[in-house]
Amino acid sequence: MRRSEIVGLKWNCINFAKKTISIQHVVTDIYLDGHLVTIEKDKTKTKSSTRTLPLVKPFEDALIELKEQQKQQQKLCGNAYNKDYLEYVLRDKMGNRIKPGYVSQHFRIVLTKNNLKLIRFHDLRHSCASLLYANGVDLKAIQEWLGHSTITTTANTYTHFDFSKKVQSAEAIMGNYPAQIEQKREG
Repeated sequence: MRRSEIVGLKWNCINFAKKTISIQHVVTDIYLDGHLVTIEKDKTKTKSSTRTLPLVKPFEDALIELKEQQKQQQKLCGNAYNKDYLEYVLRDKMGNRIKPGYVSQHFRIVLTKNNLKLIRFHDLRHSCASLLYANGVDLKAIQEWLGHSTITTTANTYTHFDFSKKVQSAEAIMGNYPAQIEQKREG
């Protein structure tokens, strides 16, 4: 998911019964007259960005735990808890919706603490696409997973060939190599 999609995720877009997450809302920061302004939209980047993804068990468990934590935080804080953003999944301990910049900043802190290579949060989308592709998922499915409007974006920007794909390509060509040419080479 894009950073704006993660921050814009609302509880009503998570269907625990059907095990799905629907991407329908975004929250993003823009500069307006020199001031940083947070914008909420009930519309994604493109039509194809509006999509439904499977809710896998580890994420389901984490979301259920988060929902319970938020109930406890709201109870603890009482009237001091911000109730303006109850529909959003990502909120701080006081009920304020997480800002888009927080995701990138916190990601960098996590990488540093774990002595990992510093990459942009958005680079996770590239890694996801490349790993899906390397594991045999076709480009059309990856396009839909990432919410790209064109398969060209998926193919050219987000999937990266590794050497094993080059070997696989060479083997596919050799499988169609005419046997008579091979016999001439041996003779």
